[in-house]
Amino acid sequence: MKLLVTGGAGFIGSNLVHLLIERGHTVLNVDKLTYAGNLSSLSAIEDHANYRFVHADICDAPAMRSLFTEFKPDGVMHLAAESHVDRSIDGPGEFIQTNITGTYVLLDAARDYLAENQVDGFRFLHVSTDEVYGSLGETGKFTETTPYDPHSPYSASKASSDHLARAWCDTFGLPVLITNCSNNYGPYQFPEKLIPVVILKALAGEPIPVYGAGENIRDWLYVEDHAEALLTVLETGKVGETYNVGGNNEMTNIDLIKLLCTILDELVPVNSNSQLELSTNKAIKSYQDLITFVTDRPGHDLRYAIDASKIKNDLGWEPKQDPKSGFKKTVQWYLENETWWSAILDGSYKLERLGSAEQPSSS
Repeated sequence: MKLLVTGGAGFIGSNLVHLLIERGHTVLNVDKLTYAGNLSSLSAIEDHANYRFVHADICDAPAMRSLFTEFKPDGVMHLAAESHVDRSIDGPGEFIQTNITGTYVLLDAARDYLAENQVDGFRFLHVSTDEVYGSLGETGKFTETTPYDPHSPYSASKASSDHLARAWCDTFGLPVLITNCSNNYGPYQFPEKLIPVVILKALAGEPIPVYGAGENIRDWLYVEDHAEALLTVLETGKVGETYNVGGNNEMTNIDLIKLLCTILDELVPVNSNSQLELSTNKAIKSYQDLITFVTDRPGHDLRYAIDASKIKNDLGWEPKQDPKSGFKKTVQWYLENETWWSAILDGSYKLERLGSAEQPSSS
């Protein structure tokens, strides 16, 4: 298939593009290259005959219509989004613009394209998050029929985009499918998210921040499994349906952080890490000694958990990656790819905390 992928230079998007090229698809990768977009994540395929990158903003309606006309895709996989909750607290405007307006522009461009072209089997896959469902108590899981209850500017913007995608399907007949996934982890994740922050803070001998008491629970999905799920839904899912994608791997944040520290203790023992001596004034026996509890994030949802039985029963997909080996594989990837993440940290982002909802000082 000829597939137009938005956000293909991001974390999930780059892993998806690698999979699509591996499976023989032709990919047009459209990305604005905001702070989390990184073309180095795609360096291995940048010269592949079936791959092309276009630097463009999905909010640019003429550009999107031109790309549809020129490329003539058989399908769209829409991943482009502002996605970090903390950043949405500091500056929600970009989330409204990209996640809502950008999705509208793309849906309308696809609608116009189909009005002018006969494309058998065309599909528009809108990729979203479980955060649109809000927070769970101690029991239960999100299903595809769970009412929306977003609590952050990020999740509210994604909920809005989900509703737009469904509306274009129901009102205009655009062949839309939607996925809502749990927390992803794995290679090429921008180091503002929990897992890379823990790994890189630990290696640098810096305090590892834990929001609140660390009791928030998330379901963790290996990103390559997620990419497989997205392709499965695009190829075999039923138009108009929503599919939840989860990793069957619930953990509290504090348990996850301790596990990552244990893996680091094994792979990079503290007595072999010279950076620890330079960065700390106390004896460190384990990376867990760097754990530091900080004020919780405003509106921090307590628990997310995905019921992924529909995609398993209807489409035959389920996660392949064993959770413990997946986390170890992820730690190893960051250890082996310092060039990739150090280039990011040499830029504007320095692993500082975001999303405290505090007003900047005037000094």
